[in-house]
Parts: sequence; structure tokens; C-alpha cells
Amino acid sequence: MTDLRPSAVVVLAAGEGKRMRSALPKVLHPIAGRPLLDLVLRAAAELVPAHLVVVVGHGRDQVVAHLSSGWPDVTVAVQAEQLGTGHAAREALAALSAKGTTPDVLAALGPVVLCYGDAPLLTVDSLRRLLAAEGEVRVLTAEVADPNGYGRVLRNAITDDVEAIVEQRDATVAELEVTEINSGVYAFEPNFLAEALGQLSRDNSQGEEYLTDVVSIARRSGRRVVAVRSHAPEEILGVNDRAQLAEVAALLRDRLVGDWARSGVTFQDPRTTWLDVDVDLAPDSTVLRNTQLLGSTKLATGACVGPDTTLRNVQVGEGARVRSTTADSAEIGANAEVGPYTYLRPGTVLGAGSKAGAYVEIKASTVGAGSKVPHLSYVGDATIGAGTNIGAATVFVNYDGVSKHRTVVGDHVRIGSDTMLVAPVTIGDGAYTAAGSVIVEDVPPGAMAVARGRQRSILGWVLRRRPGTESAAAAIAAGGKPSGHIPTETNNGEESH
Repeated sequence: MTDLRPSAVVVLAAGEGKRMRSALPKVLHPIAGRPLLDLVLRAAAELVPAHLVVVVGHGRDQVVAHLSSGWPDVTVAVQAEQLGTGHAAREALAALSAKGTTPDVLAALGPVVLCYGDAPLLTVDSLRRLLAAEGEVRVLTAEVADPNGYGRVLRNAITDDVEAIVEQRDATVAELEVTEINSGVYAFEPNFLAEALGQLSRDNSQGEEYLTDVVSIARRSGRRVVAVRSHAPEEILGVNDRAQLAEVAALLRDRLVGDWARSGVTFQDPRTTWLDVDVDLAPDSTVLRNTQLLGSTKLATGACVGPDTTLRNVQVGEGARVRSTTADSAEIGANAEVGPYTYLRPGTVLGAGSKAGAYVEIKASTVGAGSKVPHLSYVGDATIGAGTNIGAATVFVNYDGVSKHRTVVGDHVRIGSDTMLVAPVTIGDGAYTAAGSVIVEDVPPGAMAVARGRQRSILGWVLRRRPGTESAAAAIAAGGKPSGHIPTETNNGEESH
């Protein structure tokens, strides 16, 4: 009988990972926006197992804390001493039995799948093919050009079933020529697994209980061991150091970009594009070079993002254009224009057809439909209505040194260049502010607010005070000469008249 749903998936995540040289447990190192362990659990969860078990050991407090926040339904098994993969599997069955889920109960539900928490490229397709195979033991294998470092899979020449899995250090010269390797991913009939784990020995060079020895036990007892070759050999890769972490991250990037490209997304340069696993890209969206789409970022149809752009948890509407921008936890409306060199901080909402232009920073603010903040401005803690224009070098002065305050700008307002809007303040619909104003009081609808000192020109000042300078020479060449009253200085340095 073929079982397509496992009784349990056991993820082995107890190893120390010394070669990572990190205080962070190996399985919590992230790629594509998720810890390695999460990527394995996501594939496992797609099988809808009756039980999902994680075996923890080194750094277990950190791993358990992570599981508690993101995977509350996972059963945690503790391997206090790391005595090998077989021992870890035994601890997993013991944790299930302690909850009343004995091997007999598991046997009525389906096979037990075992995999590793540091192999993030494992696919649910391979796991389903493994479950569909017939045999008390099923092992996922891969055919590789360079099998160095991996256990070799030895098949029966007649039946093609697996005779043994030999670790490299124990292999003969002939066995080392075999290029089919063990992935370490298995599916077992539960009662046989429990029986075989009880027979494991630590009489080997590592002093550990090897899960691979279960294969030999199965063959000696006449059980069938079936190998299922992976369609994607890279999925068996584990992470043991930072170099391998970077390698699998790039492979996952290639997989994600390829999957989205086949769904209708255009990528200008896949090699310089990085995606997290939780992004969502609509068909006919476009991603240009040197772009990172992180977290839960979502692009709608017709959106174009990049080049040189990083978006984290950003929603980009239909037809929007975002270039050379950094944005975090923001919403960009349909047909909005953002960039270049723009920073959208958390809480920014840009309405349809709005614009946040060059060297603009916006934080915790809503910009209404069709409104524009074209360049060189800071907008913080503000609500801007529809059809409004914010002149260059405008600053929303939102912080008084203790608290943040909000500014409200109405519809179809014109804020003059170099205006300071000192919150809390409200600019009414249709109002204007004069360039260079410091607005500290509310402006009524339709009013013009002017808040700046009157200009005065002191004639002849350069010729008198800066004689012999290039400025004085330029003034003389332009016909300048002392004229009118030339003020003199008082003792305190001010001009007197």
C-alpha cells in the first residue's frame, strides 16, 4: 500500500556546527529570509504529517525559543548528548511515545520520515516521491559528479534495491568509485524503525549510533530497502560552514528566481537579484538589476522595481515604478513613482499616482493620491491630502526633543520650497506657504502663509568691507560702486545707520 501522508516527520537539528564558528546554532542561520530549520520545516509541513518532531541539542534554548514562536505545534525531542543520528532518531520516537504516540500508533498512520535541519534545499516533491515508494526503508539519493565526503549507496545488481550505505571512511577503493550518494533523508515503517534503532551499536570510529546502520539491519532481516533518486541533486546539500551557507543561499536564489520567471515575472539580471521565500510577485511585474526583495514584499501586475533597490515588507501597487530606493514596511500605491535615492521608512503609505522623488525620506506618513514630494525633503508623522505638492527642501519638523507630533496637510496644497512645518500644525485645503517660511501656526484653507523676515540689501557693502577681493572685482566689473548710505559698524559688530 502506498502512503502519501507520513505519520511523522522528524527533523534532526541537534548538531553543534563547530565549523560555523558562531554563537548562533547552525540551524538558525538564515537564507532567503528564513532560518535553515524553517525552510526544512516548510517542506515537511506540506506533507501534512500527523506529527512534526524536531530533535534539539546544541543551543537548544535558542532553537526551542524559535520553535515556540513560529512552530508551536512541533514536538521537541531533546538529545542531551550528541551520540549520532541513530540516537537522535531514538530520542524522537521516545518523545512521541511519551505523548502516547507509540510506534504501533504511528504504524497505523503512515511511515516516519527523517531529514536534517541544515539541508534547506530539500523539496516537497522529493519527499512525496519518497513516500510513494514501496519498502520498509526508503532512502533519498542523488547522482553527483563528485561524491567526496558522502556515504555511497550500494545497489543490488539484479533487483536494484539498496544493499548497503557505506560511509566514505569505511568504503573500499571500488566502493569509492560509486557516484550515487546518500542524502540522509529516509522514510521508515515505524515498527521496524523502533526495532532497528534498539539494535544500533556505537562500536565504530566515531563512537556514535549511525542511522545508516538501519539499512544493514533491514537487509539482514530480509526487509526491502528502496532508493529514490532526487531530480535535483543540489537539494541534498547540507550546511557545515559559512562558505556552504553562501553556496546554498545562491542555489536557493536561483531556484526562487527561476520559479517566479516561469510564472511570468521578468528579471533583468537574475545573478544580482535576491528574493526571500515569502515574497509574492505578480505576472508582468519586472525586477531590474541589483535588487533585493525581502520579507513579505509583494509586487502587483505591471510594477517595475530597481535597479539598485532594497524593499523589505513593502507592497507595490499596479504599474508603480520604484528605482534606487530603500524601503521598509511601506505601501506604494498603483502608478506611484518612487526614487531615485529615496528612503521610505515604516508606516509610509503612498497613494495612487503619488510621487516620492530624489533624496526624499518619508516615515509614518500618508501621501494622498496624486500628491508629490519631488525632491530633497523629509516627511515624518504626517498626513498629506490629494493633489498636493511639497516643494524642494521642505522639512516636516516632527520631534520636539521628547515627543513626536503630527502634521496635517490638506488637499491641493502648495508648500513652497524650503518650508519648515513645525508640528503639530494643520495646513488647510487649497492653502499655500511662501518659500523659506517657518510655519508654526495652522494655515486656513485657501490662505497664503508667509513666515520669514523682510529682505534688505546694504548697497556697496562688498566694496567697503571686502576691498581687493575677487567679489569686489566682480562687482566693479558689473558696474557696482558705493552708492547711497554706507552703514558703519557699531562696537558690537552690527551695522549702524
